[in-house]
Amino acid sequence: MLAQMMDQPLLISSLIGHAAKWHGDTEIVTRTLEGPIHRYDWRAAEVRAKKFAQALSRLGVKHGDRIGTIAWNTYRHVEAYYGVAGMGAVTHTINPRLFPEQLEYIINHADDQYLVIDTSFVDLVAGMRDKFPNIRGIIVFADKANMPSEDKLPGALCYEELLELEHGDYEWPTFDENSAAALCYTSGTTGNPKGALYSHRSTVLHTLTEIAPDCMGLAARDTVLPVVPMFHVNAWGLPYATAAVGCKLVLPGRDLDGKSIYELLTQEKVSFTAAVPTIWMMLLAHMKEANGKLDDLERVVIGGSACPRAMMETFQDEYDVQVLHAWGMTEMSPLGTVNTPKAKHDVLSKTQKVDLQQSAGRVLYGVDMKIVDEDGITLPNDGEATGELKVRGPWIIADYFNLSEKAPAHAEDGWFSTGDVCAIDQDGYIWITDRLKDVIKSGGEWISSIDLENVAVGHPKVAEAAAIGVHHPKWDERPLLVIVPTANGQDLTKEDVLGYLEGKIAKWWMPDDVAFAEDLPHTATGKLSKLQLRQRFKDYKLPTA
Repeated sequence: MLAQMMDQPLLISSLIGHAAKWHGDTEIVTRTLEGPIHRYDWRAAEVRAKKFAQALSRLGVKHGDRIGTIAWNTYRHVEAYYGVAGMGAVTHTINPRLFPEQLEYIINHADDQYLVIDTSFVDLVAGMRDKFPNIRGIIVFADKANMPSEDKLPGALCYEELLELEHGDYEWPTFDENSAAALCYTSGTTGNPKGALYSHRSTVLHTLTEIAPDCMGLAARDTVLPVVPMFHVNAWGLPYATAAVGCKLVLPGRDLDGKSIYELLTQEKVSFTAAVPTIWMMLLAHMKEANGKLDDLERVVIGGSACPRAMMETFQDEYDVQVLHAWGMTEMSPLGTVNTPKAKHDVLSKTQKVDLQQSAGRVLYGVDMKIVDEDGITLPNDGEATGELKVRGPWIIADYFNLSEKAPAHAEDGWFSTGDVCAIDQDGYIWITDRLKDVIKSGGEWISSIDLENVAVGHPKVAEAAAIGVHHPKWDERPLLVIVPTANGQDLTKEDVLGYLEGKIAKWWMPDDVAFAEDLPHTATGKLSKLQLRQRFKDYKLPTA
């Protein structure tokens, strides 16, 4: 017997429709690429998103067509998110930090019909225009005064002029909620980037969990600043979540330095923000120098890579800002866990609470997880056993977009292999010890490179650290710790580092050597590239070898 409920599809357009109808006067604030602060509200945003949908229809865009965006976090990009998906096309957010060869691959692999770009990426696109034979046109997020010259980008369409031609009196169409809505590609650390194609249904379900109290706990009274780029897994879903609750949205444009972010946090009275650790390193450095305060900020989400304990303690002890440690993947839309406490943790000491916060968080409703050994046998959730993490759920991809054969990550039916090695405790908190390909295997035992790095960056003269396994004739691999000193840490020595690690890690984890570098390689999404680092040190000889 079927229930007698209304058959209302879960569509992305319903999110901005709700915000416009019931929170229409709530602000969306953007630091524009031109410099001035732009302000309008959710009501105006929906009208302009509808106009963009009309403009795309006029250009011949059809249901399911992919529309690529190369843009920062701005109000126009938000409009494109909703205008493209709302009309039934697919928003393909493109990371401009990828290598040119990767950009060429993903734009052609996605078969994008139009590119919508910020003015800051005109040179990038103009230099590659002949690499994209299927692109029918390029739309520039600009008014007429700020458009590139015809010589620079021939035939480019002006976003504001396109909108001026439309009236905005447009009804969002209704269609199957399983229709594709957004496409994000991985950063391609091994081989070509792979596409994760999200549906309207998966996105709305992800949004409903994201705003829940045990996740990010967003509400209409919040002011949210997503520093994480909109080309990085849809800014972790925040352009959708903010519309769902109708809160104030603050967008940083392209200025992501510590000073610029601090100005927005304080001037706009931001209560909630999210980004990778690198951003918060810059913010905290600026605040220390400027003697800054965070009177309005309540919660900061840190994800993308592990949050150093020292950073967590600085936010909480010095600025009274709660840190929400989160974990996820492009293939997961991206949220999998968020570190919120349970009632039984109220009795923990301050140190014990931070110990718990060092986990990657606990499992959210909508995500199921398990860990398996090398033979695929499921291991217990006892907080001790470690194995490869597998996940499943309604916002986790069943396969990658447009691949000729099923990916190895989906070899076990109904599960996605994350490639992360972790432990899961009985409450669902996960403790990620490494990527499967990055774990250091010494004498048949595993050493967590992530734990080594997190301890090392606690040293006041260490700006960044990376641990990799280097060949050893007796132990197979032993750890090499690569350190980037702070500006005032140029006198840092190997002995200083090893002395600092003493007593903080197991003795057999102690690195066999410490190397110093001016910088570390990163992927396009800001994560440490262990692949490139291993290449850099492939001929390195340990003193113990």
